[in-house]
Amino acid sequence: MSYEKVLQAQRTVIGTKQTVKALKEGIVQVLVVANDAEPKVTAKVVGEAHLLDVPVLYVDSMKKLGKACGIEVGAAAVAIIR
Repeated sequence: MSYEKVLQAQRTVIGTKQTVKALKEGIVQVLVVANDAEPKVTAKVVGEAHLLDVPVLYVDSMKKLGKACGIEVGAAAVAIIR
């Protein structure tokens, strides 16, 4: 499951704005997006990932994704960095 990928990742970027920035820098290996996040929030980051041929994985819960990243709040998008 994708939560394990996030837990095992050595470097991550959390949040849509920071993830878009990392995508533009070309350092993202995989993008993980929460299905329960607002589509208007995740649309830009998912679109950018598709443009750059970065794989996009989906998980069920923002809350669980945030927890996998070690934060107390939910995360809409997380980038696993090379």
